[in-house]
Amino acid sequence: MRLDHLSYAAGPEGLGATAQRLGAALGAGFRDGGLHPRFGTRNFVLPLANGVYLEVVTALDHPAADKAPFGQAVKARSEAGGGWLAWVVAVDDLAPIEQRLGRSAVDGHRRRPDGVDLTWRQIGVLDLLDDPALPFFIQWLGDPALHPAVAPDHAQAPGITEVEICGDARKVGDWLGEPVARAEFQIDWVDDDDPGLVAVHFSTERGVVRID
Repeated sequence: MRLDHLSYAAGPEGLGATAQRLGAALGAGFRDGGLHPRFGTRNFVLPLANGVYLEVVTALDHPAADKAPFGQAVKARSEAGGGWLAWVVAVDDLAPIEQRLGRSAVDGHRRRPDGVDLTWRQIGVLDLLDDPALPFFIQWLGDPALHPAVAPDHAQAPGITEVEICGDARKVGDWLGEPVARAEFQIDWVDDDDPGLVAVHFSTERGVVRID
């Protein structure tokens, strides 16, 4: 179990402008990730250090965005002004989590602008809608070389040093099935008006940058 990516919902300025704003803060450029047809969403991605990536995502004007839980979550966060949406944990096998939760994972795919189709399975977005502090789980399918964190300049990419979360640490630990302290990044449990990701600290060539 490892951190796979962080998801940030585009604000009223739109997907491209939000990605440009975050990229300028981090000193790095996002690339067009393409469409999630099943979820009614689209993203821009930025590879980070240690096999993790950051996505900026927006809901499309499409019925899928109103039907799929992920589309619903993105649309609601964007309509609230945008900001941090979720942290996502990757596992090699979702079967134990499916058994624990008593339901099946959902198939997902993203079509990149170059025509490459990325595929995965995910579970836990419904729970994220109820408690934004909870991560959801993903199992990637296909060639690992196509993972969104893979990039030629990966060694120079920003890295996550700290994550601020408003939520119940014990509940999150039970949800993960292991102590949160074992995660590969520092977690600070903070008080905030709304539960979920509050801010993320990144190491960059310009020093540590905090994005809330």
